[in-house]
Amino acid sequence: MDWKVRAIRGATTAEANTVGAIREAVTELLDELEAWNHIDPEEIISVTFSATRDLDAIFPAAIARSRPGWNNVPLLDVQQMHVEGSLERCIRFLIHVNVPAPHPKFHHPYLRGAKNLRPDWGFTPAPPAPPVVQSHH
Repeated sequence: MDWKVRAIRGATTAEANTVGAIREAVTELLDELEAWNHIDPEEIISVTFSATRDLDAIFPAAIARSRPGWNNVPLLDVQQMHVEGSLERCIRFLIHVNVPAPHPKFHHPYLRGAKNLRPDWGFTPAPPAPPVVQSHH
C-alpha cells in the first residue's frame, strides 16, 4: 500500500484567556477534526498549535495530549505572529498525517470567530451520521 503525507489546517477562537475557555475551544476543534476525518492518532506525524499572544492560560498541546491515543503524538505550541487588527484569542493547528493512497479528502475545521479566516474551508455541516445497524430477530 502506498502512503502519502498530508496536512490538515484548522482554527477556532476562545471566549477568554482561561484554562476552561481554551480547553473548551481546543476540545471542540479536535472533536470536529476527528468526527470528519477519521484520523488514527498512530498515523499523525506531528501537530503544531499556534495561539495569539492574548492566550497564555494553558498550552493547547496539553489539552490534545489528554485525548485518547494522542499521548504519543509529537505536539508543539508556538505563539502566532502578531499583526495589528488580526483575530484575537485565536488557536490554530497544522497537522501532518500519513494517509494511504488514494488519500481521502480532508475537512479543515474553522470554527467560531475563525470561520472568516478561510471562508472557503469554513463551511461546517453536521458530521456524517454513523451507519445504522439493523438487528434481525
